[in-house]
Amino acid sequence: MTHRLEDRLSIRFWGVRGSLPSPGPETVRYGGETTCLEVRLGTRRVIVDCGSGARRLGKHLMAEGPSRLDLVFTHSHMDHICGLPFFLPAYDPAFQVRLWAGHLPTAEIHRDIIERLMSPPIFPVPTAALQACAFRVFPGGEAIELEAGIVVETCKLNHPGGATGYAFSHAGRRLAIITDHEHGNALIDAAVERFVAGADVMVYDAMYTDAEYPMRVGWGHSTWQKAIELAERAGVAVPVIMHHDPSRSDDALDAIQAAMAARMPLALVAREGLEVNA
Repeated sequence: MTHRLEDRLSIRFWGVRGSLPSPGPETVRYGGETTCLEVRLGTRRVIVDCGSGARRLGKHLMAEGPSRLDLVFTHSHMDHICGLPFFLPAYDPAFQVRLWAGHLPTAEIHRDIIERLMSPPIFPVPTAALQACAFRVFPGGEAIELEAGIVVETCKLNHPGGATGYAFSHAGRRLAIITDHEHGNALIDAAVERFVAGADVMVYDAMYTDAEYPMRVGWGHSTWQKAIELAERAGVAVPVIMHHDPSRSDDALDAIQAAMAARMPLALVAREGLEVNA
């Protein structure tokens, strides 16, 4: 286990649901916010996706004070961008927030997607109010250097409209994030397996179960069983599943946790507030 702050590689989950927020009595323990992940590499921070969970993360960052932030998007579906209009650091010019996308051809298209979200009558505050933000793109599948010392590997995923997986390496540890992704494309699956091979922690899209999946082929998501199979083949130490179906109750996720642990004792079901050290 990493003890020195400068050697830390960790991930904290601020939102773990897919499709849309799902608050309520059946989702209290695992949480109902959509995808937002905070990766810490020593004293540095990278945010993955800006779903509804980003609102609380933004309040946390405002309390810490101005900083430079890199926010990398897996893709631009609503559940992964809907938190940006409520992410307070994006409006504060004392911050620097770079918004990265590997699934889009130009920064102009990247910005246009957010402008479509933040436009009347959908939303009353225009994109111009995001004074801290700069839009960036990169070729999906290629490594990107966010700043000196932070090189992030990427891979293309199988998801409608395209999506990007990310891998972070620090102090001899490796963390891979694979969401949103549907298994079944042989070439992409092989690339994903190489990408996560030997990872200390792998975060994986498991919106469905194997029993549910046949009715949802082509929807762009995978299952917890496929996550475990991939982890076993690729030598992943700790698989963590997320992007839970919004209708999946806490009790149902408890049952999945037990079934996963029976096959891989270190396997985890992500919940809001969970922090995992690689």
